[in-house]
Amino acid sequence: MSVHMSPRVLAMALVVCAAMDLEGVSAHAIVVGGGGSSRVDCLAAFDAAVNTPATKPRSIRCADGEPCDLDGTVNGLCNFQVSVCVNSSFNPTACSLNGVRLVTVEHAVDDGTPKFDPEFQALQTRIDSDIAPYPNNAGDACTTATNFFVPIKGPLKGDKCKRGKKQIRVVTESTPAAGMGTILVDKDKIDLVCDPPVGGCDPGVLFAGTYDRVQRQVFNQSCAVSGCHDSNSFSSAGNLLLEASAFPGNLINRTPTNADADALGWKRITQVDANTGDPATSYILYKLNGDFPGPGFGDRMPKDRPKLDATLINVITLWIQAGAPETGWVAGTD
Repeated sequence: MSVHMSPRVLAMALVVCAAMDLEGVSAHAIVVGGGGSSRVDCLAAFDAAVNTPATKPRSIRCADGEPCDLDGTVNGLCNFQVSVCVNSSFNPTACSLNGVRLVTVEHAVDDGTPKFDPEFQALQTRIDSDIAPYPNNAGDACTTATNFFVPIKGPLKGDKCKRGKKQIRVVTESTPAAGMGTILVDKDKIDLVCDPPVGGCDPGVLFAGTYDRVQRQVFNQSCAVSGCHDSNSFSSAGNLLLEASAFPGNLINRTPTNADADALGWKRITQVDANTGDPATSYILYKLNGDFPGPGFGDRMPKDRPKLDATLINVITLWIQAGAPETGWVAGTD
């Protein structure tokens, strides 16, 4: 990993970093190499408000709701912006290569693997729009900024939560001419870290209500992912879409596609009336707990991943008992 700035920019960055609490003060965007050999590091670089470590910033770390979190709100996630530049002049003494033939963001293709991230896909789309067509020999050619949203982990039991992290990885290939007849490869990465808010992880502050908590803390992070219940994969996952746009129509009193669950009269979520639900006949709870009455009910969810934390299963149970309302707080879930 190498980081190079002009003396003027470096001086400004050090002043900013020395003066600020890394969790509380926004930083100016700086071009950083992203790692690998300094000889090829200028083929692609990141342009972002890196702020950590203070002596040699190459990552972004921020507490939810602090000024370095671009949404400026305590909401359980941090908003960062990152651009990619090719043929960068950020470190001309170490690297002056000029000419790229391909830039690829890892996990930017929705191929059914959990590591796919639509924000990586958005960055790749901007690269394809702003950097391609190839070869690109223009100096300091940059994409527009892409927004990344990094959720904290939690809150769980006792309203405890931990930092969340996302890592962007980019691979860039030079043109043969830039590599004097050889294709050179520059592999870069940048970490985006969201720390819990300074005031603690009160669900009543982080979320708008119980359903919002279930959607954002459970469905978005563990279910509506590539290969499972996102819009590209749900047709082969019980035809169950768990993105926010599908609620409530795809869950409330909908008959599951599983024949054994259907035979027992279960629904995905059983709602008796607006204020009452029935956890005992709500298939989604059996899927989360894995306590099926027989072998024909499919896999426990999330599939091939650790069981959902008991605190979150309890939140969903209470929510269903209260009729799975779309708004407001159910007692015991805030």
